[in-house]
Formats: sequence, C-alpha cells, structure tokens
Amino acid sequence: MTTHESLPALLRRDEPILVLAPMQDVTDLAFWRLMARYGGADLYCTEYFRVHPDSRLDRHILASITENPTGRPVVAQMMGNDIPSLVRAAKQLQQYPIAAVDLNLGCPVPVVYRKCAGGGLLRDPDRVDSILGALREAITIPFTVKTRLGFEDTANFEELLPIYARHALDLLTVHGRTVKEMYRGAVHYDFIARAVAAMPCPVVANGNVASVDRAAETLTLTGARGLMIGRAAIRNPWIFTQIRQHRRGEPIFQPTGRDVLAYIHALYDAVCDPSVREVSQVQKMKKYLNYIAWGVEPTGQFLHDVRRVMTKPDFFRLCAEYLDHASPIAHDPMAMAVAESDATAAGGAS
Repeated sequence: MTTHESLPALLRRDEPILVLAPMQDVTDLAFWRLMARYGGADLYCTEYFRVHPDSRLDRHILASITENPTGRPVVAQMMGNDIPSLVRAAKQLQQYPIAAVDLNLGCPVPVVYRKCAGGGLLRDPDRVDSILGALREAITIPFTVKTRLGFEDTANFEELLPIYARHALDLLTVHGRTVKEMYRGAVHYDFIARAVAAMPCPVVANGNVASVDRAAETLTLTGARGLMIGRAAIRNPWIFTQIRQHRRGEPIFQPTGRDVLAYIHALYDAVCDPSVREVSQVQKMKKYLNYIAWGVEPTGQFLHDVRRVMTKPDFFRLCAEYLDHASPIAHDPMAMAVAESDATAAGGAS
C-alpha cells in the first residue's frame, strides 16, 4: 500500500490546509482523479462509511483509499451512532493507508438525522461524548470530527465545544450553519471563530467557500487553520489552485466558457460508466450540473434546459450553446448561494 504525507506533517505547513469535502455519491474515486488534474486539495475526505451493527466497509468507498490517485493524504469518514459498530469500523479502517479517521456529526439530510446519525447526534451531547470517548480509545492514528453548530439552533454549541476538546481530537471541521439551516442562509463565522479560540486542536472552516475572495474572508474572520470546500469545487475545479495563486500574489487563473465546457466533457468521461444506458449517464451528469450551471448562467435558464435533455448529443449540444465562447466565467459566489438549496439534491454534502 502507498503511504502519503501524515496529517500532523500537513498541519505543520505555513499555508492554510485545503480540504475537499465529503459529498455522498459525488466525491468518489473517479471524481478525486479528476480533481487532482486541476490542482486538487491538500487533503481528501471520503464519502461516509455507513456504520451499524450489520455493516461492512463499503468497497466502492474503500477504492478511494486503496487506489488513491491524488498523491495526497486521505481521511476516512464514518457515520453512525452504535458505539460497538463504530469502534469495529474504526479499527478496520486503520488497516488501510489513511491519514485519519473522521466522525460525521454534520450531515443535514433528513433521512440521516432522523436516525440520530450525522447532524442528528447534535441533539444529544451526552451521546456524542460517549461516542467520542470510545473512538478516541480505539483510534491510534489522528482522529477528526466534522460538525455543525447545532441541530435546530446554536444554543448547545458552547456545550459541544468542551466535549470535542476533552477527547483530544487532532482536527475539528466546523460547518458554520445548523443542521436545520442545511445550506441556506449566511454562514455564522463568529461561531467558527469561537471554536478556533476554544479548541486545543486546529479548526477547519466549512460553508460557502465559493470563491477566492470568500476563502480569504473566511480565514480572516475565523482564524481557521484551513478551509474545507465541497460544492464550489464541483462548480469550479480550479478553486484550490486559485486560492493558492491568490495567497502567493500570482495572477489568478480565470476559466473561459470553453474551459468549463472542456471540464464538463472531462467530468462526463470520468464519472459516467459507458456500460450503463446513455439516459442514465445523462441523468448522472444533471446532478453535477445542479452546481455548475448556476456559475455559468445565473438566471437559471441553463439549468432549466439541461434538466430536460435525455441524450448525450443533446446534453453536449446544449452545453456548447452556453459555453462555446472565450469570455471569462466569473463563478459568482452569490449565484452559488442562490443555488445551494436546489443543488442539495445532488446528494448529501456534509
């Protein structure tokens, strides 16, 4: 098995750590391979392993670890609420070349939180405390957590922070919204800053990091050690490179319509299985276009049109209508904000 840079070594760097967020049914092996071609993140987080008494490690997600094409370290994320099962899965995952084990305490998808998993666990701080204690004993490599600010509101965030601090986490990622806020509304940067001040471990900020300017603003407002970026990376695969260019004072690459069109072609080739029906391939691409289309054409007409095509030729003919030009694509973060609740249907960004 190939080994990669350790998480502690990565955190010793001077530059902010850039992390590709886990997004269920999106950030798989094929997507990672494509992201690496565009500059990629410093750290990659797997889709979550669903953990329960009868679960086994998902082979599809394991492939992202065992065949990691990025050259960068990988964090294996788990989600569940049964302590013996989580301990078992954590021990199994440590047999693979991972930089850390992560517990998902942030997924806002109703089918998840209704089962008291993901963000649903934030309603029960005592349960969180017990789970973290058991996992910290079982995990001999870095142990990380991804959380939100609370379930209905932020009232118990101050109760959660000491729990996180007590269990010697190696990294805490904070999405600056509650579970019920999902991806809507403003990110509460002040609460991420509170976590930075309270935690003995580094904190990564997550939520609406949709542009170079937003990345810089988030780091300034929160003091976070790094940024986790999810939906914006689907829409703009150059974002990690652009952030690095901005911090080095270099000219920032501005993709044209044709650059985005080439990316969509590459994305289709990367994620669509040629052995399945063409209509299924096109339907899969619509999941990604939920994010991409708003950055291309902010009135929503492109997305409206793309949702109605059924064949590969029609799909790319439509994309060319909107993108076969040499003008820069602004990737307006406000367009991303408008699209967020709609694009959530693309599957379980945590």
